[in-house]
Amino acid sequence: MLKTGNDWDNILKDEFEKEYFVQLQKTLHNEYQTQTVYPAKENIFNALKLTVFSDVKAVLLGQDPYHGKGQAHGLAFSVPPGHRFQPSLRNIFQEIQDDIGTPVPASGDLTRWAEQGVLLLNSVLTVRTSVAASHAGKGWEQFTDAAIRELSKQRDGIVYILWGQYAQKKAEFVDGNKNLILKSAHPSVYSCHNFFGNKHFSKTNEYLTARGQSPIEW
Repeated sequence: MLKTGNDWDNILKDEFEKEYFVQLQKTLHNEYQTQTVYPAKENIFNALKLTVFSDVKAVLLGQDPYHGKGQAHGLAFSVPPGHRFQPSLRNIFQEIQDDIGTPVPASGDLTRWAEQGVLLLNSVLTVRTSVAASHAGKGWEQFTDAAIRELSKQRDGIVYILWGQYAQKKAEFVDGNKNLILKSAHPSVYSCHNFFGNKHFSKTNEYLTARGQSPIEW
């Protein structure tokens, strides 16, 4: 049984019991036995494990885990230490440097963001090796949409960072009157020319600071 081991388990308890999630777990059991799947089983819920429900300050939404060997570890856009930056991540770091002056780091591991309250949530949490979106449409989207809905329902003052059309569709689950929704193009090589200059990192910190919360050390 997939569980987070923290307050998310109670928040999402109804989802864990629904038929779609029961079937999803059966699918994943078979996939992990017969295919190469990323991330490792123990890292599937890394985003929820590292950023507990009560601590979420910002939500950065991705779509699908990286499907190259060893790249995915359960956090959207992040790669484990020692792995080369994916193009989108490199562009994210470039925007941070341009926006707030933080130098591009040596590691692409974004665990440090997650531990500060940035929920790095992909819409789909698993993928077959070398086959992008191979686990789309199997139930993950319903589960992660429920997580976003519950955040908007029970919490306020959260920054939702939505890059690209796919992520921006999730805005329908968020109450924009009690949260900050930031939208821009995706940082991929195809749209980064419209991503650069969005200043989402400084805008996030300005919003958090204005509400008496500590800023994120990007």
